[in-house]
Amino acid sequence: MTEPDASAALPVVIVDDHSIFRSGLRAELDGGIRVLGEAATVEEAIALVVSSQPRVVLLDVHLPGGRGGGGAEVIREAAPQAPRTLFLALSVSDAADDVVRVIRAGARGYITKSASGAEVSDAARRVSEGDAVFSPKLAGFVLDAFGAVAGETAESTDELDRLSAREQEVMRLIARGYAYKEVAGALFISPKTVETHVSAVLRKLQLSSRHELTAWALERKLL
Repeated sequence: MTEPDASAALPVVIVDDHSIFRSGLRAELDGGIRVLGEAATVEEAIALVVSSQPRVVLLDVHLPGGRGGGGAEVIREAAPQAPRTLFLALSVSDAADDVVRVIRAGARGYITKSASGAEVSDAARRVSEGDAVFSPKLAGFVLDAFGAVAGETAESTDELDRLSAREQEVMRLIARGYAYKEVAGALFISPKTVETHVSAVLRKLQLSSRHELTAWALERKLL
């Protein structure tokens, strides 16, 4: 049997404040997943994500440290400095508030810790490919929270087609509340260029402010 190609494996980091859980998850992930490192606190997680630039972060929702924001704080602080990294929340909690909070921060999925190693591996891979992944019970919370309605996906696609790829990147970061300077640093462009892109985004989407842009993106599940 051919061994998995390490260079082709999906690079992830595991963030959880329980070392036993981290070790157990690491051992159960399949051979197509490559763990770059582990972190136990908000500060450790931010530093690790920024330094290692993984494709996916397997992120616990409740973490010690930082300003008390847990996994959501990790996403808000690390995402501008790791623009190609995606976040998959992995928690014992299935409380609606926890789910919505971390999704609003920018997580691309949320599964509970009852998932098997194979299921987590599959979820990480799907997130890396652009899918949003949720445990079945949690999907309803997300749909309710973001007001999904029939036809919304098609509408979002049509509207996004108006934006260039760069404008879409800027739109998502601005809608999440990042400052022009933070967006500029994440995308390696100047703050002035960010400002130009934001003006174009607002004009094309017929919006008048960053606040309206955030509301627009949340309604369409684009964050």
